[in-house]
Amino acid sequence: MLDAVTNAPAETEAAGERLGGTLQVGDLLLLKGDLGAGKTTFVRGIARGCGSSDPVASPTFQLVRVYPGRIQLAHVDLYRLSNSAELVDLGLEELLDQGAVVVEWGDRLDAPNAALLSIEHLGADRRRLHMERDLAH
Repeated sequence: MLDAVTNAPAETEAAGERLGGTLQVGDLLLLKGDLGAGKTTFVRGIARGCGSSDPVASPTFQLVRVYPGRIQLAHVDLYRLSNSAELVDLGLEELLDQGAVVVEWGDRLDAPNAALLSIEHLGADRRRLHMERDLAH
């Protein structure tokens, strides 16, 4: 179970990379945290841990970005979605069949079997990473 305080973006990415190295096909990780909390920074590390060397950018306006690697990582952002009906169009089940999925603003998704990680901005570059629900494996 992840419960840590990071003091720099590189430390937040490193924590994500460690977690990314453990992800398996079908894993769903929901991220919650305010704007600027460091969700995309954390996902940058997860992508590296999944074996992707592609640059990671926030999918806010694209909704879903897919990164190839040892395991495919789909990076989803629900910030702009206003209702759960719009989630059906994302093809979440298909993405989970192909790899792991990380969802920013994931607390908006009703997925009780998913892992849930909160990222809290503590000021300056400090972040608290707390796994509220762990991955099933």
